[in-house]
Amino acid sequence: MTQNLPGLFTERMKNLLEQEYEAFIASYDQPVTHGLRVNPLKVARERFLSLSPFALEPVAWCANGFRYREQDRPGKHPFHAAGLYYLQEPSAMSAAEALDAQPGERILDLCAAPGGKSTQLAAGLNGEGLLVANEIHPVRVKALAENLERCGVKNAVVTNETPERLQERFPQFFDKILVDAPCSGEGMFRKLPEAVEDWSPDKVTECHLMQQDILDAASAMLKPGGTLVYSTCTFAPLENEQSLVDFLARHPEFTIVPLPQPEWFAPGQPSWANPACEALSDTARLWPHRLQGEGHYLAKLQKSADANAAPIAASGKRKDKRAAKTAAPAGRKEALAAWRAFAKEAMPQLADAFADESAFVLFGEQLYYSPIPEMDWDKLKVARVGLHLGTVKKNRLEPAHALALAITPAEAARVAAYSADDPDLLRYLKGEALARDGANGWTLVAVDGFSIGWGKQSEGLLKNHYPKGLRWV
Repeated sequence: MTQNLPGLFTERMKNLLEQEYEAFIASYDQPVTHGLRVNPLKVARERFLSLSPFALEPVAWCANGFRYREQDRPGKHPFHAAGLYYLQEPSAMSAAEALDAQPGERILDLCAAPGGKSTQLAAGLNGEGLLVANEIHPVRVKALAENLERCGVKNAVVTNETPERLQERFPQFFDKILVDAPCSGEGMFRKLPEAVEDWSPDKVTECHLMQQDILDAASAMLKPGGTLVYSTCTFAPLENEQSLVDFLARHPEFTIVPLPQPEWFAPGQPSWANPACEALSDTARLWPHRLQGEGHYLAKLQKSADANAAPIAASGKRKDKRAAKTAAPAGRKEALAAWRAFAKEAMPQLADAFADESAFVLFGEQLYYSPIPEMDWDKLKVARVGLHLGTVKKNRLEPAHALALAITPAEAARVAAYSADDPDLLRYLKGEALARDGANGWTLVAVDGFSIGWGKQSEGLLKNHYPKGLRWV
């Protein structure tokens, strides 16, 4: 595809890379690299490798990352529907690895769709703490929420807001923030031909200016002593080294933290910014001619511990006004009764696991369990406020697909167990009812020991409750 690359892009890269340019440009005629990342919220790495039907090659910079052959098509395997892995380009795995999420932290993924980095951060949190996954574009928010649900994430809030609106609500609130910034997408040229058509020098400039606004908002939401990782999938110095230099000029409370420089990563280039900044050599460039991946840029920054403190938004003094507005107290009481009845009957081992009554949030008919019940979400666009438990209908609860993917077969009262190659499982994924003997009631459908969705057993028939929008065709 070399001949299809924009001339102004190739000219700039030739001037920057000099003797490496020929190797760089030749990489565009190589096959696209495909990757998947094992989801430890569902399955341990070694257990997955013992089950995997794919030929996998480890990604050196991500312990749970692997490259796969295109012909294996893991996106068409039931294990994908069960959330055992996330399909993710290998170099993109580096950003969340650099942020190094730890259980109990409050983390913001500010530009989160479609969810690859959010699901990776959630795995690091391991169900403890809070992940706010934000996406400004309404259409992309749906995919973000679905991917978090598929991966069994329980402690995420999905928002559809501008960075500035979040900044107003979350001053110095987060321990760590990931800014995987919107960019001109030069690292996607080989993977997405439309990225080539969409590229222009004006877009590079436009993205640089947008990145500054996003970084300013992120800086205000980070606690003193907190960590911010900035990443892009572009090669333009204006969007990488220069974006950092401009940000640091406005925010002297931040310093660049050295990133590991393994043999397949290259350092950022101090001379590619104006003014030159030696600390940029502690950032990282992932070049497609140096590793098996499409390319990325990474920088890790730390906010000084003595930066001016600001009030923490979720102080514990606020209650969920949004829930009060969307459901009268009687409606919420009925919803909780419906939930308890369902949990006692369908997953008795977990009936007492959802013990914090204040964490139940009712949005209309939709019941959620919030990881931060004291937070006021009023006047914010919230797509998910934690784990979606189900829909309350006439004093009964119809369980959510997200709930099925967040529990294990061992925690369900009734399980319909299938192997990945069972024709009945394929019929289930296509939305068909299945002839099956078993006790009546809500039944967790499982593939090789991993939950994949709900069915409802009734007199020799398993009625299908796999979501229509996810069904296989």
